Amino acid sequence: MPHRSDVAAAVIGSGFIGTVHVEALRRIGVRVAGILGSSAERATASAERLGVAKGYADLDELLADDVQVVHVTSPNEAHAPQVRRILAAGKHVVCEKPLAMTSEESAELVELATRSGLVNAVNFNIRFYPLNQHASALVRDGGIGDVRLVTGRYFQDWLLYDTDWNWRLEADRGGALRAVGDIGSHWLDLTSFVTGLRVESLLADLTTFIPVRRKPAGPVETFSTERATDTVDVDIHTEDVATILLRYEGGARGVVTVSQLSPGRKNSLGYEVDGSQAAVSWDSETPEQLWIGHRDRPNELLIRNPALMNQQGIDAARLPGGHVEGFADTFAALYSAVYDDVLAGRPSARPRYATFADGHEEMLLGDAVLESARTGRWTDVRHAVPEGSTR
Repeated sequence: MPHRSDVAAAVIGSGFIGTVHVEALRRIGVRVAGILGSSAERATASAERLGVAKGYADLDELLADDVQVVHVTSPNEAHAPQVRRILAAGKHVVCEKPLAMTSEESAELVELATRSGLVNAVNFNIRFYPLNQHASALVRDGGIGDVRLVTGRYFQDWLLYDTDWNWRLEADRGGALRAVGDIGSHWLDLTSFVTGLRVESLLADLTTFIPVRRKPAGPVETFSTERATDTVDVDIHTEDVATILLRYEGGARGVVTVSQLSPGRKNSLGYEVDGSQAAVSWDSETPEQLWIGHRDRPNELLIRNPALMNQQGIDAARLPGGHVEGFADTFAALYSAVYDDVLAGRPSARPRYATFADGHEEMLLGDAVLESARTGRWTDVRHAVPEGSTR
């Protein structure tokens, strides 16, 4: 019987999130054979820094290596072309979101992955906070009654100043949607996962409060606090803030606000799901607490504890109660599910992780957001979700 230690993986991307992938893979016992960076020099330096055996010169060298899985954490415009080649080489794929730059590309990747029979995952890791797994089972099992209202936000402040810069600000590298594509997609995926409901139509407003930013002459790491002195003014064509009204299948309603310039909010994804009998609420900056609201008896505050959660929550927990689990732990829980399927050689009938089909669903939601913002009207979401969605 094969074990995770028998599997070798490679990671494309040597920045913040690529490092998180490497560390999570080590935690679950998967060997990281090498890293591909934006240059051969950077790959070598990152491999040395992380204690990885190899820094690949290019994608050809990576694909020729004896690895079974490739993790794609490169800038968004590289996702689709890299994933195409990885699948063609017969290797399983874990891809950061967004899956592609357009829904046409993501639809193609779903088809290629389905035909290949290979494991395909999109890195919607926030599903794997144990209390979100618990909440999903609770809501879907009728624990709060019929879902009526889904509200929330995803707020960050790392792009608050006009001197803040990242490649995601450039539409040709990050995509036509920035705040919605980068972090709003996490909220939309998570709340659909928790409720089991898809968005049928939406009304979106997109705002760019900083229309001109000062781009540094040199490279900048994600979430860097350094201020460059040598800059050039660049017009910005992607949104800083989005407000979106939502209509779900079955009649539920929702609203979400997404912002990358909310002072003091470092990484606050919050949601509340109100049902006909009870409500649940969670925030990523206090991830060990799930609020459960009632009308006729005291409200509850469930602290993450495997002894008190349902089986779905227990399966995602890696530590006993009182031992805090955070952002990095969600990657280990997600990859545990992914690599169970890798060891089986194919995706399970109903994967516990987000698949390429789920990544494509987020691209279709993005299309509707762009169209609604352009027209100022309610816009239907073109679902036609391909086989393999976990919703």
